[in-house]
Amino acid sequence: MERFLQYLDDIDDLVGVLGLLYERIRIFALTLGVLMLALCVAVGAMWLALAHPPVSLAIGTLLFVALLYRTVTSPPLRSI
Repeated sequence: MERFLQYLDDIDDLVGVLGLLYERIRIFALTLGVLMLALCVAVGAMWLALAHPPVSLAIGTLLFVALLYRTVTSPPLRSI
Protein backbone atom coordinates (compact mmCIF):
# COMPACT_ATOMS: atom_id res chain seq x y z
CA MET A 1 0.00 0.00 0.00
CA GLU A 2 2.85 2.34 0.79
CA ARG A 3 4.30 1.84 -2.70
CA PHE A 4 0.98 2.78 -4.26
CA LEU A 5 0.91 6.02 -2.26
CA GLN A 6 4.47 6.74 -3.38
CA TYR A 7 3.42 6.29 -7.03
CA LEU A 8 0.51 8.68 -6.52
CA ASP A 9 2.87 11.20 -4.95
CA ASP A 10 5.21 10.92 -7.95
CA ILE A 11 2.30 11.46 -10.34
CA ASP A 12 1.25 14.52 -8.33
CA ASP A 13 4.79 15.90 -8.58
CA LEU A 14 4.80 15.30 -12.35
CA VAL A 15 1.53 17.18 -12.77
CA GLY A 16 2.94 20.07 -10.73
CA VAL A 17 6.05 20.23 -12.92
CA LEU A 18 3.91 20.22 -16.06
CA GLY A 19 1.88 23.10 -14.65
CA LEU A 20 5.03 25.13 -13.99
CA LEU A 21 6.32 24.34 -17.49
CA TYR A 22 2.98 25.39 -19.00
CA GLU A 23 3.17 28.71 -17.13
CA ARG A 24 6.64 29.44 -18.53
CA ILE A 25 5.50 28.62 -22.05
CA ARG A 26 2.41 30.82 -21.61
CA ILE A 27 4.44 33.78 -20.38
CA PHE A 28 6.92 33.33 -23.25
CA ALA A 29 4.09 33.21 -25.81
CA LEU A 30 2.43 36.34 -24.38
CA THR A 31 5.76 38.20 -24.38
CA LEU A 32 6.44 37.13 -27.95
CA GLY A 33 2.95 38.26 -29.00
CA VAL A 34 3.38 41.68 -27.38
CA LEU A 35 6.78 42.15 -29.02
CA MET A 36 5.44 41.17 -32.45
CA LEU A 37 2.49 43.56 -32.04
CA ALA A 38 4.81 46.40 -31.02
CA LEU A 39 7.03 45.69 -34.03
CA CYS A 40 4.02 45.71 -36.39
CA VAL A 41 2.80 49.02 -34.96
CA ALA A 42 6.26 50.57 -35.29
CA VAL A 43 6.66 49.39 -38.90
CA GLY A 44 3.15 50.60 -39.74
CA ALA A 45 3.85 54.00 -38.22
CA MET A 46 7.07 54.33 -40.22
CA TRP A 47 5.32 53.31 -43.41
CA LEU A 48 2.54 55.82 -42.77
CA ALA A 49 5.07 58.57 -42.04
CA LEU A 50 6.86 57.89 -45.32
CA ALA A 51 3.77 57.37 -47.45
CA HIS A 52 1.44 60.05 -46.04
CA PRO A 53 3.27 62.58 -43.82
CA PRO A 54 0.27 64.88 -43.15
CA VAL A 55 -1.92 61.99 -42.02
CA SER A 56 0.90 60.70 -39.83
CA LEU A 57 1.37 64.12 -38.27
CA ALA A 58 -2.37 64.42 -37.62
CA ILE A 59 -2.51 61.00 -35.94
CA GLY A 60 0.55 61.83 -33.84
CA THR A 61 -1.00 65.10 -32.75
CA LEU A 62 -4.27 63.41 -31.80
CA LEU A 63 -2.42 60.78 -29.78
CA PHE A 64 -0.40 63.49 -28.02
CA VAL A 65 -3.53 65.47 -27.16
CA ALA A 66 -5.24 62.34 -25.83
CA LEU A 67 -2.20 61.54 -23.67
CA LEU A 68 -2.02 65.12 -22.41
CA TYR A 69 -5.75 65.11 -21.57
CA ARG A 70 -5.40 61.82 -19.69
CA THR A 71 -2.43 63.17 -17.75
CA VAL A 72 -4.23 66.37 -16.77
CA THR A 73 -7.54 64.78 -15.79
CA SER A 74 -6.29 61.69 -13.96
CA PRO A 75 -6.12 61.84 -10.17
CA PRO A 76 -2.67 62.45 -8.72
CA LEU A 77 -0.60 59.50 -7.53
CA ARG A 78 -0.45 59.16 -3.78
CA SER A 79 2.92 58.46 -2.26
CA ILE A 80 2.94 55.95 0.55
